Order: sequence, then C-alpha cells, then structure tokens
Amino acid sequence: MEVKVLAEKIKTNVQKVIIGKDTVINIITTSLIAGGHVLLEDVPGTGKTVLARSLAKSINCDFKRVQFTPDLMPSDLTGINYYNQKEGEFTLRKGPVFTNILLADEINRATPRTQSSLLECMEEKQVSIDGTTYKLDSPFFVIASQNPVESQGTFPLPEAQLDRFLIKINMGHPTLEEGKQIFKRFIEDDPLEELQSVCGKEEIIEARKVCRKIFVSDDVQEFILKIVEATLHDDNIILGVSPRGSLAMLKAAQVYAAINGRDFVTPDDVITLAPYVFGHRLIVKNALKIKGNFSCEEIVRQIVRTVEVPTESWGKERN
Repeated sequence: MEVKVLAEKIKTNVQKVIIGKDTVINIITTSLIAGGHVLLEDVPGTGKTVLARSLAKSINCDFKRVQFTPDLMPSDLTGINYYNQKEGEFTLRKGPVFTNILLADEINRATPRTQSSLLECMEEKQVSIDGTTYKLDSPFFVIASQNPVESQGTFPLPEAQLDRFLIKINMGHPTLEEGKQIFKRFIEDDPLEELQSVCGKEEIIEARKVCRKIFVSDDVQEFILKIVEATLHDDNIILGVSPRGSLAMLKAAQVYAAINGRDFVTPDDVITLAPYVFGHRLIVKNALKIKGNFSCEEIVRQIVRTVEVPTESWGKERN
C-alpha cells in the first residue's frame, strides 16, 4: 500500500471544506494512521468541530459525536446494562465509544470522573462495563476539542488524560486571504454536507501495518531519546516526557515519513513533530505561567535546538 497516496486522498478531501490548514491536516492524519488520538485546542469558531467531522466523513466508518457537559455521566459514554423486561435479562446498551471515530466536543466541560472513563478506551482500545471487558472496533480514534480561554464551567484535563493523546495542536486563525476564500466557499452552500468518503477503515488498518515497518536508524532513535532526556533535566520543567511519550514520537515519526513518501525516518521528521507530540506532556513551573507569552510547544522547540542533530545517511543503515 502507498501510504502517501492514501494520506493525500484524505487531505485533498478535507481541504474541500477546510481552507489553509495543510500542516494541521497532515499532523492529524499522522495521528490517525499511527493509532493515536488528537486534542484540538483553540478559541471557539476556528473550525475544530468542522475539521473533525470532515476527517470522519472522509473515511467510510462509524462516527459518533458527544457534546461534553458537566452533567455527562461515564455510562453515557461507555454504555450501561439495563434490565430488559421483554427478554427477562440484563442487556448491554452500548455507548458512543463503540465506534471508529469519536468526536469529544469540549472535552474539558465534563467532570474528571467522566473524563477518566475514556482512559481505558484510548489506551487499551477496550471498555469495561460491570466487570465485563469489551474490545472496541479498529480503528478507534478520538478527536477531542477544548477551549483554552474560557475557564468557567470547565475541568482541566489531568496529566494522565493528556498523556493519552498522541498529538495536541492548535487550529489558529485564518489569514485575510483565507477568510475571503471561506466566505466564497460557504456563502451559498455547506461543502461539509456534500463531502463523500475517499477510503475505508480497512485501508487505515493496512496503512498502520505498513508504517510499522518504516526504518528508524539508531541515530534517529537516540535523537528522540536525547530530546526526551533534555525535558527531564530542564530547569523550567517540573515533569518531562514519559516513556509513553517517546514511543508516541517513534510511531508518529514512522507515519510522518510514510505520508511524505519515504521508507525511513529523518531527524527533520522528529523536529517537525516534537512540539505536537511532546508539548502537552510537559508540566512547567508556575513562574513561566505568571510571565505569560509562553507555550509548552515553544519550550520544546527551544529544547530541540540544544540537542545535536545526527547527520548520517539514515536510509542506508539497514542490514
């Protein structure tokens, strides 16, 4: 399978709705194929939900959307066993997590108890209900959105929840020219309603198998680990990147190389992905937060600049 062709099909289809977000679409497609999850963070109205729905419609698989609110219960997500009087026994009513793509809209509006119900689903691709474990269908992909500005009625995601997301990325505001194109595209029609799927879930699963075989040289592996180690010893960081984070980078880099038409990972792949894979896994000191004008993504970029980049021929070291 040509992973680059698949990624281009998805990207081109999403771009029928979303304008000027090539990097965002590439990064999210990387996470989808890598088997990770995405946290979209930005102010309201920047297209987070539209992007998530466009991606879901591009793939011919089951899709569900849940609006997270403070009164949402864990069983509203996972499902519940209820007594079926007609059958005379308890029957499982499956929740929205039994799907392929789950849009968790405004995830930080739900209570920590409800947020935690996604931990097992996201990490182990299974859900436990009343002592029985059910495997989720593959692929299982969570796209969550949250508003970083409004704090009233929200519950910040705990570190354990954030660490379950492979990628965290901001949408960003469109430029003036992009804004004009958005007007033209949406002034008469809604392109999202007309969007058709361009691939099936079987192709995503096959692409994952292909990407696992993408070559990662010892030098590039060491480069990833040195960046991770640097986050553990930085004076501005209380908690650095975990082993789960380093493995997430390895998988994401393999996919990113594949969607760019290569069968080996380069240091540039790691440098590009580092802010999105590592940024949300850091806990920084309060002094930095008080100063303002900082982002964990920028801290990661600064750390990456301090790590020596390997210069070998990474694609020719296979034995």
